[in-house]
Amino acid sequence: MAWKVTTAPLAEPVTLTEAKEHLNFDSDAANSTISAMIVAARQKVEELEWRSHITQTITLKLDAFPSASGAIYLPRPPLQSITSITYVDADGETQTLAATDYDVDTTSEPGRVKPSYGNTWPVTRSQMNAVTIVYQAGYGDARSDVPGDTRAAIKLLMAHLWTNREATISGISISDIPMGVSFLLRPVCAERVLASV
Repeated sequence: MAWKVTTAPLAEPVTLTEAKEHLNFDSDAANSTISAMIVAARQKVEELEWRSHITQTITLKLDAFPSASGAIYLPRPPLQSITSITYVDADGETQTLAATDYDVDTTSEPGRVKPSYGNTWPVTRSQMNAVTIVYQAGYGDARSDVPGDTRAAIKLLMAHLWTNREATISGISISDIPMGVSFLLRPVCAERVLASV
């Protein structure tokens, strides 16, 4: 299994204005640097949470479908919808499954898809990446859709990147921020472990 974000979110959970307020930084001179740090912090928090924040398109590749009616669990919840499921059939032709051939569960986390009642997954050609699932994931289109603790964690991590812009720091003692990023993300990280069982 392999997946990647193929359409990035159109917005960030933290705006440039919010980030500058958090940094207590008024100048516009570093806007591009701060914006890049927002993206980097959001991407890292998404990785730590194993979640998608703002709506984005993800493409998942599988070598084959699971057993006849087995569910496919889609990485980086919350799942919003599935755009398409295509596969390479036994003759080497790419086919698209009709939306009526499968059921989508956006309630469970991670979201899942399985054949609809009376259907089974089709047979694929024995090759790598024979199945492609394109789907949307994220809390919603707006930053206000993202939970407050997640947005706070992004701000903390972004501020850390701003304060520590070098690869190494010498002459000081390093320790975690009490009740910092990991504290804010701990409940969601626990969900990730449970979801993988």
